[in-house]
Amino acid sequence: MDLMNKMFRDFLDTFVIVFIDDILIYSKIEAKHEEHLRMVLEMLRANKSYAKFSKCEFWLKQVSFLGHVVSKSGVSVDSAKIEAITSWLRPSTISEVCSFLGLAGYYGRFVEDFSCIATPLTQLTRKEAPFLWSKVCEDSFQNLKQKLVTALVLNVPDGSGSFVIYSDASKKCLGCVLMQQGKVVVYASRRLKSHK
Repeated sequence: MDLMNKMFRDFLDTFVIVFIDDILIYSKIEAKHEEHLRMVLEMLRANKSYAKFSKCEFWLKQVSFLGHVVSKSGVSVDSAKIEAITSWLRPSTISEVCSFLGLAGYYGRFVEDFSCIATPLTQLTRKEAPFLWSKVCEDSFQNLKQKLVTALVLNVPDGSGSFVIYSDASKKCLGCVLMQQGKVVVYASRRLKSHK
């Protein structure tokens, strides 16, 4: 991964994303995309690295990448992950709760007030807390599953308009949403610890 990041350092977050040995090339217009693709392939050749043609996909209008679907509409949760979430059985151990929260938390930016909704489940994972699955835990679990299944497509920000942040706070949680041109870019939330 370090080799790939060094190789493409001038292109990263401009028109290239690298994850381990996966290279994602993106462009706003086709003419630029052809140029970007050529630059990446030339860089690979110059560094005696090669892309296996059978693993390459070109000129896609949408792509699944790291559990997300990226398209001109924005970023959404990959349908394969939605299937995993909807079929998740009720956790019966702390380890299972942690696994569910890990998967769900990866998509937390798609869910308004994620941390507040997840609070009953995160409280189950405390060292001193006994594992008692209550109605509140069940409601939290089902609510998170539902919110993740119906998650919005997040807008990809661009330089064409200003951003607006809406925020909310309670004694237990903080939450905000970043918007651009009336569309959600990302949700963020945090549960407050007792000492904050």
